[in-house]
Amino acid sequence: MDIQEIRDTLPHRYPMLLVDRILDITGDSIIGIKNVTANEPFFNGHFPGFPVMPGVMIIEAMAQVSGILVAKLAPHTRGKLMYLASIEEAKFRKPVVPGDQLRIEMKLIRLKHTVAKIKGVASVNGQIVAEASLMCKLTDRASESAPTTSAPATPAEVPEHQMA
Repeated sequence: MDIQEIRDTLPHRYPMLLVDRILDITGDSIIGIKNVTANEPFFNGHFPGFPVMPGVMIIEAMAQVSGILVAKLAPHTRGKLMYLASIEEAKFRKPVVPGDQLRIEMKLIRLKHTVAKIKGVASVNGQIVAEASLMCKLTDRASESAPTTSAPATPAEVPEHQMA
């Protein structure tokens, strides 16, 4: 799967699109690639003089590859937004730096109508750099614009003891 098909599947765009290619989708597994370049916006501040890809961005890349897998396996999910609901057993083993090619291998563990559980690893040159289990929640795009009644409308309505 090339970048155009990835863009047709995921709602993400630069600078948050973190998948460059899908190498394989077999059954309930997927392998994706993120080419890490020195031009990534997060390298400006993480860390000056020693750029390291933030772990949260590696997890996001894993979640995006997972989103492509879910979209391919369950057509009813196409057109829905997939939110990251939980991250479990996350481990970061080695730094990812400019010039690395991140290979992301994810496996679907469970898929219900609106929830997916996925587990996988990210590696560079055959060495695991990160691993995690992710749970994602599928939501209709239209519900995003609907007002919510559970959250206060303005910060003034938040009780003082709850403000950070």
